[in-house]
Amino acid sequence: MSPPSRRLQTKPVITCLKTFLISYSLIFWVTGVILLAVGVWGKVSLETYFSLSDNESSTNAPYVLIGTGATIVIFGLFGCFATCRGSPWMLKLYAMFLTLVFLAELVAGVSGFIFRHEIKAKLDVAYNHAVQNYNSTDSSSIAVDAIQRTLHCCGVTNYTDWGETKYFKEKGIPTSCCKDSNNCTPEILKNITKAQTEVFTTGCFALMTDVMEANLGIIAGISFGIAFFQLIGIFLSCCLSRYITNNQYEMV
Repeated sequence: MSPPSRRLQTKPVITCLKTFLISYSLIFWVTGVILLAVGVWGKVSLETYFSLSDNESSTNAPYVLIGTGATIVIFGLFGCFATCRGSPWMLKLYAMFLTLVFLAELVAGVSGFIFRHEIKAKLDVAYNHAVQNYNSTDSSSIAVDAIQRTLHCCGVTNYTDWGETKYFKEKGIPTSCCKDSNNCTPEILKNITKAQTEVFTTGCFALMTDVMEANLGIIAGISFGIAFFQLIGIFLSCCLSRYITNNQYEMV
């Protein structure tokens, strides 16, 4: 059995670590809520662009953030409970979870950065396909209209891309390209030269990728920040678990 003075020195350290870890767990819980909100925001803000792709994995990408955020919310509460109980095995389990989430977020972030050019290339193919097969009624056509209205653009590289489509031969350039729909008559929309003054002439692809990269950059930045923040929790959990275990051993 160790001297009482040594145990008295250990208890304030344990109390201090518990205070820090509870505070951390509450902040960690908040970051889970933020990650959950970012996932929902990403799903809503990028849904139009994802709907152009036939690749289901791309449309499900925001759900990864939503799922991770929800899991962090649950384990943030578990961290508070484990700290209050002062259970070494619970604290070790909490540290293990934080490590797994840290590695998962790190791998996901690095993979997204490495394959960003591949994502851009797939989006280029998908948008070209959507323009060439535009009919104004299916989901990809609706997405094209939404992009053209929102970004004030027309076509892939410029408005003349519509001249090569089947839709142009039947109805002309889509009205979603118009600066003012009141000035876009069927006669003007069916004439590439006359339409130049009445429609947006800038292509959509460059603008679209800029918007996507900006939004994905925000998502990646928040994800990386939360991932490295978890290192603090791993350190505190391991330290507290060790001190509690040593304190229990000293009392024997």
